[in-house]
Amino acid sequence: MASEIAIIGDHFMLPEVFEERVLDACGEKVVTRTRKDDWPDVPMEHGYASPGMDGLKEYLGAADDIVEFIGSAKALVTHLAPMSRGMLERLPELELVAVSRGGPVNIDMEATRDHGVLVVNTPGRNATAVAEFTIGAILAETRKIREGHEALRAGTWRGDLYRADVTGRELSEMTVGVIGYGNIGANVVRLLRAFGCRILVNDPYVQLDPKDAAAGIELASFHRLLAESDVVTLHARVTDETCGMMNAEAFARMKDGALFVNTARGPLCDYDSLYKALTEGGLGSAMLDTFGVEPVASDWPLLRLPNVTLTPHVAGASLRTLTRAAEQAAEEVRRYLAGEPPCNPC
Repeated sequence: MASEIAIIGDHFMLPEVFEERVLDACGEKVVTRTRKDDWPDVPMEHGYASPGMDGLKEYLGAADDIVEFIGSAKALVTHLAPMSRGMLERLPELELVAVSRGGPVNIDMEATRDHGVLVVNTPGRNATAVAEFTIGAILAETRKIREGHEALRAGTWRGDLYRADVTGRELSEMTVGVIGYGNIGANVVRLLRAFGCRILVNDPYVQLDPKDAAAGIELASFHRLLAESDVVTLHARVTDETCGMMNAEAFARMKDGALFVNTARGPLCDYDSLYKALTEGGLGSAMLDTFGVEPVASDWPLLRLPNVTLTPHVAGASLRTLTRAAEQAAEEVRRYLAGEPPCNPC
């Protein structure tokens, strides 16, 4: 008898792509049904605002609607659909939840353990996309691409960008500090190596890849990395230890004129301190893709600064991110139905 698989996607994680990959991987062993929610056209929700959803973050969808859609399915493949304790109590047939993101923050993990439901995720799905975006962000700032573009849009020809005291610098003459050496940080290092820059890495929980070590990449303390880097790029996870790690003290330790890049997570940075460092301190510029509150308010002070580039949390948005996540999730479904151990249990 074929197993029922419920698939909930959106306009980024397309459910039809996930369905195709699941059918390719599992064939006649499964029957699927799909639902497409409206993210990113509508914002995500957070559990503190909804009764019974405490602790869940970055999800989308009403509990009753999702429970009804899942019904008797044995497995759920989802991007943003929430799974609370109360929902699990109404889904006795559910055995597997495959979350197509790096962290299952939309799932009550304690409740899934209590109910014997296996949760798997898709780590590294957007590692290449974010790493490439980060390199683009660094180049946009260090080579004055943003400044030249904004000036031309405003009708000004910035010939002064050729002045030696104004023009940009090549990465080959700079030191780049990479904070966090997981899937994304390691990819950033790999791409940076091609530019010939000096690279420092700070991550107290990992060792350097032998190829990176052989290429001269150095592990450094947090304080040393800040003091010696011309560019500091964040790729750490949000934990109690890292939350607010880029604060007033951290920015004060950075070199005058340095560039700060955050394509990781907003809570890693104290944005009030960043504003002061950009306006009153020695920090040269910043490139930000993530924020403490999203979307940002239209009157947010950082939006007005001439030495900041901002994008709306899109570093990980690529078509390959979608297909890679679908392939990983489909393989997890196949393995579960075949009685094989999961690749990425949470």
